[in-house]
Amino acid sequence: MFITGILVACQTYLENFTAVVPEHHCRLQNQTNVEAPFLGDGRDSDLLKVSIPMDKHGKPETCLRFTELQWQLLNPNATEQTRLVTEDCLDGWVYDKSELSSSIVTEWDLVCGQKSLKSITRTIYVGGFQIGSVAWGILSDRFGRRTVLRWASLLAIIAGTCTAFMPTFAAYATTRFLTGAALSGIYHTRNCLTLEWTPTERRILVNTCNSYAFTFGHMILAGWAYLVRDWRRLQFSISGSFGIVLLFSLALPESACWLITHNKLDAAVKTLQKVAWINGHKEQGRKLTLEGVMSYIQEDLASVTPKSILRNLFQNPGICKITLCIGLAWFAAGFSFYGLILDLQKFGFSIYLVQVLFALIDFPTRFLAAVIMSHCGNRLTFIFCAVFSGCMIITDIFVPRDMAALRLTISVLGKGGIGLLLLCLHLFTLELYPTEVRQKGMSVGGLASSFGAMLAPLVFIIASYSHIVQPLLFGGVPILSAIAVSFLIETHGLPLLQTIQETEKRMKRAQCLKGNAKKDIQERPALLMPEMPQAESTV
Repeated sequence: MFITGILVACQTYLENFTAVVPEHHCRLQNQTNVEAPFLGDGRDSDLLKVSIPMDKHGKPETCLRFTELQWQLLNPNATEQTRLVTEDCLDGWVYDKSELSSSIVTEWDLVCGQKSLKSITRTIYVGGFQIGSVAWGILSDRFGRRTVLRWASLLAIIAGTCTAFMPTFAAYATTRFLTGAALSGIYHTRNCLTLEWTPTERRILVNTCNSYAFTFGHMILAGWAYLVRDWRRLQFSISGSFGIVLLFSLALPESACWLITHNKLDAAVKTLQKVAWINGHKEQGRKLTLEGVMSYIQEDLASVTPKSILRNLFQNPGICKITLCIGLAWFAAGFSFYGLILDLQKFGFSIYLVQVLFALIDFPTRFLAAVIMSHCGNRLTFIFCAVFSGCMIITDIFVPRDMAALRLTISVLGKGGIGLLLLCLHLFTLELYPTEVRQKGMSVGGLASSFGAMLAPLVFIIASYSHIVQPLLFGGVPILSAIAVSFLIETHGLPLLQTIQETEKRMKRAQCLKGNAKKDIQERPALLMPEMPQAESTV
């Protein structure tokens, strides 16, 4: 599962490098060869000066050229009295390939009038992730976690590798949509399967270790992209690596919680015995019996709805409240996280360095998150992280534009807070929902997060008119989500529930106890907890 998280992170943030916009200027009128040289690096500066107008910073304009060569500009005593006639880049552009040999921007000239297409590709990818979250969530609750992980991995391999060979932008966007849909299935199923096999007392530790996979994914992607400078080769190599996930999924056991809630008790017992054998508890595994499991969860099986549908998340007041509040929290996390992580070029530093810095901040913050969650619980941790990250992002409004290092520091701290928030949110969501609809709940969260990520590129367009809009929105939305989460109950240290009815009872009891369900000493223990015979609880 750790390797799966690394590969998901690499694919998700791949366009930080495959969609890089290098320095560029119009192709000169006399440059008819395909590989025309880029002149913005100081080579042949006289030819550049008479061919391309300069902007207010003294750099070549990216979207204009002179209609005729202006040789008089080479005279140091010459002054520009009249506005020289310019035109659009009718013959295309030339790019600086000193950092990357190619990207989708250089491949299809996604600059000037077509620069919005770059943001559209990210929106399309996130749209695929969004639709996949719902589709895979329904399939996972119906056909099992392991089955969905296998099919999603296969789709990720096929769609991802095909992306590397697409000849047109439209075909590229189509395969990116399918890749996003596949990644959502891998991502959510991985989280759900991991939690359902993790004991209550180790959830925070496992969730923290799992989240570090994305941190390593950030860093590995930077090194991977540094070594592979061609976008097609980079896309192909990362997509092909998902064959590892497919092979792992063939050996993974199905979730015992899912098997039990779907009345597949024979398979559940065999799976538990297999896991006991893997964990070195062979004797305890042999003592597990079908009768023992049936007697323990008979009440649960009677209350499980025969067909789990998405409407179940809104039919009951307790589950509906969880869905609405958690949905807003996921929206805020996706909106702000993608707004920060997918705009690395704005700082003016090497994108490889910025990518690594954004990854390194996760090491201290996620360790801090585990400590805070262990002592303060999930709800208070989320509120603290949301307010902290929101305030850090809003601080960027008051920093001068020329102080790039300070702006980068503030953004790194804000990203660290959002990453910490996401770590808490994953565990909080999985603990709030019962097994019966847990994957659907995660899918709705992923849907809300993806919707926020889809809106993030629109903020970049608005920010071109006012620089305060971007930090104000990316910082303000997490603070609003903190208010919504304050209405939820605390779940830290509580066992996972199996049915909607149990969750509704917990929500009602928590209301009477002012949001703290842990005070209820009548809380029913989770499956295979100490209330069972010693041989079974050991597994």
